[in-house]
Amino acid sequence: MLQRSARRPQFFYTTAPLPCPYLAGRTERKVVTELSGTDAEALHDRLSRAGFRRSHNIAYSPVCPGCQACIPIRIDVRAFEPDKSQRRVARANVGVFAAEMPPRATAEQFALFNRYQKARHADGDMAAMGFYDYRAMVEDTPISSTVVELRDDTDRLLGACLTDRLSDGLSAVYSFFEPGDEKRSIGTYIVLWLIQHARELGLPYVYLGYWVPESRKMAYKARFRPSEVLMGGTWRVLGEVAEAPASAQVMTSIDV
Repeated sequence: MLQRSARRPQFFYTTAPLPCPYLAGRTERKVVTELSGTDAEALHDRLSRAGFRRSHNIAYSPVCPGCQACIPIRIDVRAFEPDKSQRRVARANVGVFAAEMPPRATAEQFALFNRYQKARHADGDMAAMGFYDYRAMVEDTPISSTVVELRDDTDRLLGACLTDRLSDGLSAVYSFFEPGDEKRSIGTYIVLWLIQHARELGLPYVYLGYWVPESRKMAYKARFRPSEVLMGGTWRVLGEVAEAPASAQVMTSIDV
């Protein structure tokens, strides 16, 4: 007697066009699918390796007409060596303590998130988020997630990063930090901490989402070397391919 798989089909949808949040004058569209049920973790793993990102219980990837500016990027944890600037950031944050917290929103986190948005992204949609919007962003997760909190020796919250655990790495979903503490470069330090933590866990990658070479706000992601970028359906070492390819194929197929 033949056994049929009970796995339900996975449906993908394309969103309506919206203004691009990274490049002025361009239009953004995404392909999205729901992460739910007992297969959510495994599906999230496969889609992450195919260049998708997670928001709430949705996985998405850009499919913008005539544009492939968003390039998935991940850090090679085993081979990573900090450069001079990153070593300076590590020294500036000696005494900063990090702790993985459950994905539960707090008023303290939201106050910092709000200050960060107002200072760094005042013209973005997230600057208008209230506490309940923030709580949904943190707590609506169908997979293994934590909030990494960074604090100084007075227990002041300096930064936080919503982080997903994958079978082959850690995924930085969204990070934010104290905007007035420029000397510490907490945004860079969060990534350095994730790299070290991935090493401790024996995980080979830290996924940073999309690198957008033409966007000043997103260009920092290419500073962590060696990194790999997803082009033509294959992860390739950044530096062995063009730094800002005009026609990179972010995703050629989805096999779920």
